[in-house]
Amino acid sequence: MYLEFDGFSYPIIITKKNNKNLYIRVDDKLNIKVTCPYFYTKKMVNKVLKDNLKSIYRMLKNQKLKNKNNETYYYCYLGKKLNVIYKPVKKPLYDGNTLVLENDLMLLKWYKSKANSVFKTYLDEAYYAFEEEIPYPNLKVRQMKTRWGVCNRKTNSITLNLELIKKDKECLNYVIVHELSHFVHFDHSKEFWKTVEKYCPDYKRVRKELR
Repeated sequence: MYLEFDGFSYPIIITKKNNKNLYIRVDDKLNIKVTCPYFYTKKMVNKVLKDNLKSIYRMLKNQKLKNKNNETYYYCYLGKKLNVIYKPVKKPLYDGNTLVLENDLMLLKWYKSKANSVFKTYLDEAYYAFEEEIPYPNLKVRQMKTRWGVCNRKTNSITLNLELIKKDKECLNYVIVHELSHFVHFDHSKEFWKTVEKYCPDYKRVRKELR
């Protein structure tokens, strides 16, 4: 689950405990952590989150401010921790571990730029590995709330979730293979999953990581 705010998606991590009440907090990695009683359903949690959106937005803003005052806070890039430092710079400065930028808008643009390049590289590798005859798809990148990828055979396109740029390379490869496999089988039949497994043998484990 994710919450969209200021052009970014923030992970919602739900932990069930033997509590009487539900609690919401934002940690220094900007994860929205929800602790609730065992009897709470996903629908009940979603309602509480919806009813408290203003408070959550305020917590996110306050935590971002704390992080900026501490100079560094953390995002991820291809599954690895990315140190983000805010300074008055004209363009992002990246050394493979630390990213220096001016504001969140510059960070979002940097992610989009990296995603367009990285996703294209992995799409090419997966596509040319396919033995089946499939068309080379147009690649689109955008933020999506409920899907990691979408295959559209009518427009001959694959859309990948921008958030995948934060996941490791195994996750990225699986989603691409999944969507390319839909050009072979446009359903989720046994034959479809056989095709996915052919090019991503460990897909079951990766699927669990993405849930």
